[in-house]
Amino acid sequence: MPVNSPRFHSFFKHLAQFCCLLSACFTLPTANAEEPATQILFFGDSLSAGYGIAPELAYPALIQKKIDAAGIAAEVTVGAVSGDTSAGGLRRIGWMLRKPVDIFVLALGANDGLRGTDTKASAKNLQATIDKVKARYPEVTIVIAGMRLPPSLGKDYTDAFAAIYPALAEANDATLIPFLLEGVGGRIDLNLADRIHPNAQGHAILSETVWQVLRPTL
Repeated sequence: MPVNSPRFHSFFKHLAQFCCLLSACFTLPTANAEEPATQILFFGDSLSAGYGIAPELAYPALIQKKIDAAGIAAEVTVGAVSGDTSAGGLRRIGWMLRKPVDIFVLALGANDGLRGTDTKASAKNLQATIDKVKARYPEVTIVIAGMRLPPSLGKDYTDAFAAIYPALAEANDATLIPFLLEGVGGRIDLNLADRIHPNAQGHAILSETVWQVLRPTL
């Protein structure tokens, strides 16, 4: 068959198409075919913002390091404002939801307790915040970080405050971290001079507490 004949060009064209099809059938998936990274939002106050220490030493940043070390495709975003309350969080949650959220970690309310805010009002604000997250991302996984208060605020109030978080977790089928400051709260050596905010060592413990609960969801 002459090289320049129409029949030769037609044969070559069909052969090339067949080879491409055969190649496609045996091509393995590449990294580009992987699903997008899981988006984790830590929504809270100074405890999550890492008040008084370098941001990279705060527990959310340490969680990101644990995620990377485990080879998990997930990205941490910190939506924390020092001094924020449940009411303040409710007002700003919409702005944070502009970015996709797959796992929402709610770590808010400690300042309500320290200010003696009515526990029913705090619970209502936190539930409304969760409702907004669910409305925007119906498939989101909710993780709730429990808080407790110093006994000096009175047993009735501290008991009512502590009960907010397990109740929210049950009502929203959420995963509960029983106490965010477990092993750190009240420890002089693990907190800053104000005895309220964890130091770098304290945040390392917080990251372990959170990771034990968060890891299974990933």
